[in-house]
Amino acid sequence: MIKDRLAQVHKDIEAVCKRIGRNPKEIILVGASKYADAARIKEAVAAGLKHIGENKVQDAMEKFAILDQEHVRVTRHMLGHLQTNKAKHAIEIFDLIQSVDSIHLADEIEKQAVKLNKTVEILVEVNTSGEDQKFGIPVDGVLPLVEEISRCEHIRLSGLMTMAPYTKDQGVIRKCFRDLRELFDAVEDDFATHPRVAMKYLSMGMSDDYAIAIEEGSNMVRIGRAIFKEA
Repeated sequence: MIKDRLAQVHKDIEAVCKRIGRNPKEIILVGASKYADAARIKEAVAAGLKHIGENKVQDAMEKFAILDQEHVRVTRHMLGHLQTNKAKHAIEIFDLIQSVDSIHLADEIEKQAVKLNKTVEILVEVNTSGEDQKFGIPVDGVLPLVEEISRCEHIRLSGLMTMAPYTKDQGVIRKCFRDLRELFDAVEDDFATHPRVAMKYLSMGMSDDYAIAIEEGSNMVRIGRAIFKEA
């Protein structure tokens, strides 16, 4: 059952935090629900899940319409690559967009946010692994991108996000997460007094590697299979 799997994930997060001296309440658990239908999302929310993340705008619109009809309240995250032509719909339905990786996309979000008279909360997605098949701004492009985004008056930058490579080499995984933490700290230092930049969320870690991510400082993990997998 989803309830049992969710409880196990919480238990595992608590165990990691206890081992390294962190407060498990610091960790935001986002249920990555791209393979779950609205009914299974509703079940997870009933079991205590407070955040869900979707990868595609169209899928999210269909699921969220059902959840809204059933008065299911949950914070909604955009996790997947966002095309500029979907930006308008994305900022209408999501509470946080985690996958901004270019000034072109940020400019389109700003443009649509102005039209909607809305402030949009985002994370910058960083490709810390250097893999060609992954989205995300390269490590050396992060600070210049943040500088550009900081000029957008309808965007609030709240942190960074990354995905580690699919590998069993924990050293490689750990380095990807550590590199993001260092970037997070650098942005925090450089923009400490900026009114639209506040480093709140270090989003890293998924079903296979969230323990390592938490050890390296993550305070937001994106868990899909470990919660929503079919029995």
